[in-house]
Amino acid sequence: MKTLYLECGMGAAGDMLMAALLEVVPDREAFLREINALGIPGVEVQAEKAVKCGITGTHMRVRVHGEEEESLDEDGHGHHHHDHEHGDEHHHHDHEHGDEHHDHDHEDEHHHHDHDHGDEHHHHHASLGDIASLIQSLPVSESVRQDAMAVYAMIAEAESHVHGRPVEEIHFHEVGTMDAVTDVVGVCMLMEKIGADEVVASPVHTGSGYVRCAHGVLPVPAPATAYLLRDIPSYGGEIRGELCTPTGAALLRHFVTRFGERPVMTTRVVGYGMGMKEFERANCVRAFLGESAGTREDIVRLECNVDDMTGEDIGFAMERLMEAGARDVYTQSIGMKKTRPGILLSVLCTGEDADMLAEIMMKHTTTLGVRRQEMSRYVLDRVVRTQETPWGLVRIKKAAGMGVEKEKAEYEDLAALARAHGVSLETVRNIIRGMK
Repeated sequence: MKTLYLECGMGAAGDMLMAALLEVVPDREAFLREINALGIPGVEVQAEKAVKCGITGTHMRVRVHGEEEESLDEDGHGHHHHDHEHGDEHHHHDHEHGDEHHDHDHEDEHHHHDHDHGDEHHHHHASLGDIASLIQSLPVSESVRQDAMAVYAMIAEAESHVHGRPVEEIHFHEVGTMDAVTDVVGVCMLMEKIGADEVVASPVHTGSGYVRCAHGVLPVPAPATAYLLRDIPSYGGEIRGELCTPTGAALLRHFVTRFGERPVMTTRVVGYGMGMKEFERANCVRAFLGESAGTREDIVRLECNVDDMTGEDIGFAMERLMEAGARDVYTQSIGMKKTRPGILLSVLCTGEDADMLAEIMMKHTTTLGVRRQEMSRYVLDRVVRTQETPWGLVRIKKAAGMGVEKEKAEYEDLAALARAHGVSLETVRNIIRGMK
């Protein structure tokens, strides 16, 4: 199974993610031609070689009307740390603490030039609707369009939550918008080209300290970033500065299948996406692209014994547990005390879901206690593809790893076609086999 692993030990910003992904696609120049031909207003994208701590990688330079945006960190003593090409402090992160007409898109790697430039195009602000219209107009595939819209919807939701105002009132500064749209669309285009079956990422290093915005000094991670990283493992670390931005956090939230250690995989290529700031550690996102084998994962088994529930009530409880995210729910007949026949109800789930599912077991069964057991299981890597047949679409589940490969059509799809055409399940299966 094709696996992409993103190492976010120095955070994640939109341009760093785009640069890392660019290094793992076969034809980098073709991508640069494509993104520059999209017609995003005023945008020019260049890929430059960059060296951090002796490691060579790629830095993405995104210019809007010939300018590059930029950021500024605080060291806690009133001193400012400028990035190489950066300007003055009062522009950074205007959106984080803007008034209701000035909620600007937040990018660590970009800087808002909305006060010092007389050009008219620096004073426009864009709503989420404006951004949606722009993305809809771009000559990209429908999947890239949908991915980009989903990421921007997350960013707008985060801003809405932080400022306590409806999404439609959130506005992004035009220059910041154009370059953040470029980062988002660029990452979505590269993800489509890579075509990974799963995307895994490390816990996210957010950085620490403070960052200066137009209306004051904010703690790192900035409020919108913190909101987008909810339920995602992250840490502050010792580095003073903002390493993860809302755009980076939203991209990870949308594309990453799971967060954790790099899985056992045969790596084919490694990409280095460099940031602009200089730290004692290499300021980069690494992308590992290769094939992964079957893996072992930690799970929890929850169990209870019941002898006073009807089959209907047990079935109802099983449905509620599956709907709530259980990996599997099953029953076994058992003999209980006082020679009563009973049912053992078992639930397999992740450690994060165990408490919530135990509550559902208590609510929908007559049990007074639920047993919990930590265990692990071996799993094959799975991917679902859709296959065209003469009668309609059928989802095919493929599993691979640990020296084996298995493939099976989804029962619900087979049954629907068999019913619709008045034939047996085996007839539909034979048609699919004949098409391989």
